[in-house]
Amino acid sequence: MVTLLHHTPLVSPSISSLPTVLLGHSPPVGIRSFRCRPFSVLSATSSSSTTPTDGRRSNFADFPHLSAPHRSLMLNLYSTVEDRLGSQLHPCALPSDVEYFQNEAGTSRGSLYVRQGDSSSLVDFVLGIWINCQLPTGGELNTTGLLGYLKGVTDAPNFLFEIIRSGPTSLVVLLDLIPRRDLIMHPDYLRSFYQDTNVDSHRQALLTLPEARPYFSPALYIRSMMSPTGSLLKISAGDEEQGRLDEIVGGQLADASKAMLELWLDRCALDESRRDNRESEIAYLEKRDRLVKGNMINVDMESSFPSLFGPENAGRVLRVLREIYGLHC
Repeated sequence: MVTLLHHTPLVSPSISSLPTVLLGHSPPVGIRSFRCRPFSVLSATSSSSTTPTDGRRSNFADFPHLSAPHRSLMLNLYSTVEDRLGSQLHPCALPSDVEYFQNEAGTSRGSLYVRQGDSSSLVDFVLGIWINCQLPTGGELNTTGLLGYLKGVTDAPNFLFEIIRSGPTSLVVLLDLIPRRDLIMHPDYLRSFYQDTNVDSHRQALLTLPEARPYFSPALYIRSMMSPTGSLLKISAGDEEQGRLDEIVGGQLADASKAMLELWLDRCALDESRRDNRESEIAYLEKRDRLVKGNMINVDMESSFPSLFGPENAGRVLRVLREIYGLHC
């Protein structure tokens, strides 16, 4: 499903233990029998940004719990994806109670967005998520993510962008082109996607911010999956500078994430020169991706989702996610 990071426990006033789901696999044909509302930037920008209080289910693109700069950034990224890839993508294909879900108390809620690539596309699927949780301390945790997954016919990296915001003055950001080859064994891959593209300049630019410092996830497999140019950062502002975080989200972070997404679209998702139809290569990449995804769901999501959304809701969402990721029980 998403990229939700493995962090400190929910009872903490800081960031919760949410899962990170990287790297994908084609959804089975059966998933297409479900239909949800297509994502529309035009309709989203005119919708209310307040939390629904009348029982209305929020559309994914409402991003109802985000600050204006954060919401604007996410809408821009999804608009870019749909403008560049829309002709290759099937409509959103999720059950309505997986497109939007919440716990019985209404203190944790989430929404998913998935569009699968058509048979000719290099794109496996594009996945988006937002999750909002009320913390025991009275604050809120807001997580938004955008992931781009490619098929086994290309070895190009996948795209990962996630913001995990635990309050008005602190957030964690993940931004990377997730490698699908061993960078030591494949130096040409390292050079093609990470050196020649100067992609490390975005991480370096973010680290010049006095509010930013490296963040070390307690989940070692997350750190091991990211590229050496990936941004895994914590950005904190003082209590007297609550507006500063939104300035960074709408400024430097927006610039870096937009540039990285355009790079992924140009050099990965739309670069037919990387297409390789050899069965051995496809089998290798699909096996690698399944191992990664299985670890994410089994270790992270199965432990965190029941506590966030209750066993029944979590089970329903996880069953669909397993189908999407090609992980069959």
